[in-house]
Amino acid sequence: MTNDKTINFHEALIKKMVEGMRPPVHIREELDIGYTFEKNTIELFEIRPRWDKPDEQIHSNFAKSRYIKSQGIWKIYWMRASGKWELYEPFPEVKDVGGFFAVVKEDKHSCFFG
Repeated sequence: MTNDKTINFHEALIKKMVEGMRPPVHIREELDIGYTFEKNTIELFEIRPRWDKPDEQIHSNFAKSRYIKSQGIWKIYWMRASGKWELYEPFPEVKDVGGFFAVVKEDKHSCFFG
């Protein structure tokens, strides 16, 4: 059973962390960052206008983390060019949501932002 207070805490923290990653307001029509959080899984994505139809937006996933309750860890994944998620090495797991965002922001191996 999931604790609603834990979910609310995670959602509030995720929202705050994503807000800190978003580009300046004047750029957001051309590039922005969004997220989903469902069933203990966070997915981060870029939001851009479609190149051939600028009125349409494209969401491109680039980072994912899934909470493994039995182990008390968040596993980290990155999106390959093939469209498949791959476990992020050499740091495939962290203890908390903040750790996930720290790994993504650092992007030490250029997996999340190229």
